[in-house]
Amino acid sequence: MILQLEQAKLSLGELKDGIHDLGDSIGYEGLKKEVEELENKTAEAGFWDKPEESQHILKQLKHKKSTLEHYTALKRDYDDIETLIDIAIEDDDESVVDEVMSDLEKVRKEYERQKIEILLSGEYDGSNAIISIHPGAGGTEAQDWAQMLFRMYQHYAESHGFKFKVLDYLDGDEAGIKSVSFMVEGENAYGYLKSESGVHRLVRVSPFDANGRRHTSFASVEVLPEFNDEMTIEINEADLKIEAHRSSGAGGQHINKTDSAIRITHIPTGIVVGCQTERSQVQNRETAMRMLKSKLMEIKEREHLEKIEDITGTKMNIEWGSQIRSYVFMPYTLVKDNRTGCETGNIQAVMDGDLDDFINEYLKLNCK
Repeated sequence: MILQLEQAKLSLGELKDGIHDLGDSIGYEGLKKEVEELENKTAEAGFWDKPEESQHILKQLKHKKSTLEHYTALKRDYDDIETLIDIAIEDDDESVVDEVMSDLEKVRKEYERQKIEILLSGEYDGSNAIISIHPGAGGTEAQDWAQMLFRMYQHYAESHGFKFKVLDYLDGDEAGIKSVSFMVEGENAYGYLKSESGVHRLVRVSPFDANGRRHTSFASVEVLPEFNDEMTIEINEADLKIEAHRSSGAGGQHINKTDSAIRITHIPTGIVVGCQTERSQVQNRETAMRMLKSKLMEIKEREHLEKIEDITGTKMNIEWGSQIRSYVFMPYTLVKDNRTGCETGNIQAVMDGDLDDFINEYLKLNCK
């Protein structure tokens, strides 16, 4: 048991330099001064006279304060474990071994989480995420797979303290969904979830096949940062086809069964967006326009175009060979990301929203 404590001390020592470097990366001392200065600003007379400016300052304060508090807590937890180990070794006390090992693992995970968060420095990483899922060819089987992915992201969002809001939902013919769009709201939601954009492949024995044959299904996941007022983008109204229709799908009490749902088609590109979960047609239209602007902005940035008018129709093939990740239920269980090589045999945990390893490996690979 004492040997375990000695090993724990060595493991803890290996984290010391990393935690110190983490402090340098966030500019710990400077960050403390920035938080203090921003807090002083919020206490100034007339702070609320300019609502937009005050909201921007509060947003900055919240982000910086959160970073500071999390790092301070990490340092404190490190020091507490170090002290506990030293006392236990000195007193030959084996009773705290389980506590030490548990706390050490928590510190290691928190260190890795904060290290990953530093990688989220992209222009839109701090934004909310708008996610759309579309099944590939294959009818009910593919539509069911799309719904399984929808559930997976819902669980991921809930387990990470993000807000989850359905924007548009179209039921499948017999089961599953034909399409769904939803918002994941929270700090760095887009930064984390951008790694999920692409085609997802499922291999399983289909519950819809009476002969119990194995099927391969595909669904595409599109992840965009939410368009906000700080992003400027001009869209010609003449390029839009705007239709009102009756809401449908699994929106529960948040969907009004009236002609308040809105679908907008951007004629030059063929891009279609929709929203049906807001309280009024006006609100649905505003949300749908933000979705359209986000989609056009992402394409413009990705293709390095000068202006929105340069965008031509874009289409991803939802089929074999274009997938980013494979989920195999039969004849064995395996989830493997084709970009990073990250894999796990615990497919149920993944379907229940445990995506951290896949997301973290993607961020590390793409932020080197």
